[in-house]
Amino acid sequence: MSEMIKGKCLCGNVEYEIENSFNQFYICHCEQCRKTTGSAYASNLFGDPLQFKIISGSKNIKRFDHSERGFTKAFCTGCGSGVPYLNSAGDSIVVPAGSLDEEPKFSAKNVIFNKEKAKWCSKSENDSYFDGFPV
Repeated sequence: MSEMIKGKCLCGNVEYEIENSFNQFYICHCEQCRKTTGSAYASNLFGDPLQFKIISGSKNIKRFDHSERGFTKAFCTGCGSGVPYLNSAGDSIVVPAGSLDEEPKFSAKNVIFNKEKAKWCSKSENDSYFDGFPV
C-alpha cells in the first residue's frame, strides 16, 4: 500500500490527500509564477492524478488558466492559498509544495526559468537571517 499524505490551504477549507511519491519538483522563477505567488518563485511538485483526492472544499477552488506557457493557478476562494490542480495535459496533479502538511518524497528538484529570476532574490552580503521576527 502506498503512503498517502495530506495538505490544505491556509484557512483549511480545501483539504486533499495524495500519494507521497512525486516524479518532478520544480522551483520556478518565471514572471507568471512570481506574480501568482507574490514571491520570488513557485515550488510545485507533480504527482499521479489517480492517487489524488480532494477530501473537502472542492466548491472553494477557483482555477485560472492563462494562455502563456500553458500556465494555470488554482486557489482557495476563502484565503487565496494555492491548491493542487490537474495540469493541461491531464497527466499530473500540480501540488504547491507549501500546501502539504507533511514532507514530500521526490528524487530531484529542478530550478527552472532561472534567467527570469528577480535580482532581489539573490543572496547579498547585506542580508540578515532570523529564526522568527527580528527583535
